[in-house]
Amino acid sequence: MPIAPRYLEHVTFISLILFIFILSPSLADPRTSVANFSCKPRTNVAINVDLLPKYMEVMGILNDFISENKSATYAMNKNDPDIYGLVKCHNDLSQDECKLCFIEAKDKLNKCIPAPGGSVYLDGCFLRYENYNFFDENVEKNSSTYVCGVPTDITNDQYMKMEFAARVERAIANVTTMSIVNNGFGATIVKSGLLAIYALGQCWNYLDPEICTKCLNNAGDMIRKCLPAAEGKAMNAGCYLRYSSNKFFDDGALVLADKGPTKCKNAWIIAAIVLSSILGLFATLGAFLGYRIYSEDKGGNTRVHKIPLALETSKLNFKYEILEKATGGFDSLNKLGQGGSGSVYKGILPDGKTVAVKRLLYNTRQWAEEFFNEVNLISGIQHKNVVRLLGCSIEGPESLLVFDYVSNRNLDQALFDENRHQFLSWKERYEIILGIAEGLAYLHEGSKAKIIHRDIKNSNILIDDQLIPKIADFGLARRFAPHRTHVSTGVAGTLGYLAPEYLLQGCLTEKADVYSFGVVAIEVACCIKSNVFVSDSGSVLQSVWRNYKLNKITESIDSRLLSDFQEEEASRVLQLGLLCTQTRRFSRPSMSQVVTILRNEEIEIPVPMQPPFQNSSLLAPPDIRSSSSVTKDSVCSEWYSTDGISIQSSEFASLSSSQSSDFSTSESSRLLKIS
Repeated sequence: MPIAPRYLEHVTFISLILFIFILSPSLADPRTSVANFSCKPRTNVAINVDLLPKYMEVMGILNDFISENKSATYAMNKNDPDIYGLVKCHNDLSQDECKLCFIEAKDKLNKCIPAPGGSVYLDGCFLRYENYNFFDENVEKNSSTYVCGVPTDITNDQYMKMEFAARVERAIANVTTMSIVNNGFGATIVKSGLLAIYALGQCWNYLDPEICTKCLNNAGDMIRKCLPAAEGKAMNAGCYLRYSSNKFFDDGALVLADKGPTKCKNAWIIAAIVLSSILGLFATLGAFLGYRIYSEDKGGNTRVHKIPLALETSKLNFKYEILEKATGGFDSLNKLGQGGSGSVYKGILPDGKTVAVKRLLYNTRQWAEEFFNEVNLISGIQHKNVVRLLGCSIEGPESLLVFDYVSNRNLDQALFDENRHQFLSWKERYEIILGIAEGLAYLHEGSKAKIIHRDIKNSNILIDDQLIPKIADFGLARRFAPHRTHVSTGVAGTLGYLAPEYLLQGCLTEKADVYSFGVVAIEVACCIKSNVFVSDSGSVLQSVWRNYKLNKITESIDSRLLSDFQEEEASRVLQLGLLCTQTRRFSRPSMSQVVTILRNEEIEIPVPMQPPFQNSSLLAPPDIRSSSSVTKDSVCSEWYSTDGISIQSSEFASLSSSQSSDFSTSESSRLLKIS
């Protein structure tokens, strides 16, 4: 029957909602309170300064791996000084809670730079870096400490004091035993009347049971000194132990710690009951949806998709007739521009408010999905550097989006349209580059869902009358769950702005946006498009790299600025652009790091390597063993196999010098064949 595919789509959607709200574990406190924080003394200044770029790279790599694993180590042995990093979340934290805990720990540990080492214990995770290999340490005196809470109210009652101490002793013993047989993790509650003691123990993953026992026994000796305090925390180089009279972990920790047959049997019974309930609910909802869809089709409704009822009845919904009238029937005189997913028109609403109306021309499944994608992605975003969605229309022959009107149109027109007679000063360009970086940092890290734009370029950056940049056109954007590090997807975007791992492998991470930002930053500073080749200088990226190697990078700055710019600031912007366009995605900074660098001129920018597509050798992996190692391989390979495709600089120049165009393909491994 023709309604079957649509019926299945609705059932799939409901399935996802049910699994999210019924089966997913509830988020508990990620336990981000600081238990202990320490930095090594700052000694050799020259060596310590060299640690900064390596520290940034180590934190970036740990960040990538902690999104899917609750433990990661990283060793960098390139040149002196070496640097080693470790992060460990307690096993009872969810993946989202682990990521939040790591972010908090990293913010604290940043204060140690440029010290040669430092560590931070939060109540839910541990983060440490050193300029030596500390992975075998477990009971190191210099890295071991304990913290006691406030005294209990039983101090004057000798019997209660003894009873409290006995409960703590039992809790410590239980946790130690559990941890040894349960992958280094244990949690317990010891109750006696109204008195309850909660305890948790965690060893780092690389400790064997014997060393874990030794570490926890040493930690137990330390926190016994806290008695009769209501709480004690012991922190060794290889483990963490805590007791408290207050509950500080979720009940899931007890289930995780107890692997007995009774618990497993109960879990299976509960799972069977829940599954039966869900199947019954599916049957009811499926029958209702099938009847509703059949009724709509019978009534002649031929639209490919429907906006959810909650949106249809919300303030976001505009009448099609009102928007059509506001734009003068989509008069060409009101047309502001043409994007990859539709045209944009200026409109004036009945209340006098000026808006921009984006018109999606085709009512096919592909275009409808892009429409829903854009509505769902940006309807809740409130940031000064991201264009604000005011609403949408679903009733007429086309789908429409309504945005705040941005008076100066887009950055591409401001830079390269000779008819606009608008020249941007260096200060204005710098603030625009910073604004784009802040907008991207918000999309990547400012909300629970990580949003990757996929098509950052000058024509998708709107600027208002105060020259504040606003990221627009989210038709190709993708939303990531916080625990995902990457997805493999068909490639979409604009040639010249695509990161190599995404272009050649379809491997999409937020570092693809970082690469695009680097190209845009260089274009804004030099006022040359990345796909324009000038005489023998090659692309603007090649020209900037060549001048950087000759220690005259500021000669790449737009010559029309003359000397009206700060050379140090301009040099940092171009060097940062080169860093963002590195071949290796792990070598690129995050957008939050880019913002920090742009706002703090005292931060030294790591030395960039040669950008990609200069010669084919850059696409072949060097001896990885001589550079660095990680404990877990990434599904999204860091090094790219061209699969028989040879890319030379002249060939890429030929490709890029042709008219830049948006494209999308389902091929991910054999994407381009250049000959």
